[in-house]
Amino acid sequence: MSAPADPRAAVQRIADFYETLSPAALADLGAFYTDDARFKDPFNEVQGVPAIRGIFEHMYVNLHAPRFVVTQRMVDGDQCFLVWEFRFRFRRFDTATEQVVRGGSHLRLAADGRISEHRDYWDAAEELYEKLPLVGTLMRWLKRRANG
Repeated sequence: MSAPADPRAAVQRIADFYETLSPAALADLGAFYTDDARFKDPFNEVQGVPAIRGIFEHMYVNLHAPRFVVTQRMVDGDQCFLVWEFRFRFRRFDTATEQVVRGGSHLRLAADGRISEHRDYWDAAEELYEKLPLVGTLMRWLKRRANG
């Protein structure tokens, strides 16, 4: 696969899109993902814009005020890696505290600068499960036992 004509500009456009993502912006997902794009994270593995849109729609239903903050980016030809913070509040449990999940996205870009492959990396146990009531207590106990 050849690199987009200006991969840094494509990555800037993608980072800006994620940092301003909203339910209304999901209608524009096809401008950022190829029709047959693949997406994988710790909970999902899907292909195609409608399936990727469904993941983000689910996020907006289940979380309050979710947003991404891109803190670093690395670009090499048709690939890039974005380091990000995902900030949100739970709709249930502790609804007042802003949560932060830290992770990264490995993206492969098509020749037109859209995303053809998107793989998110983040630690679901540390970044999410430990923040949940009951499950979090168990996860923290298991972590202490494993490290002790």
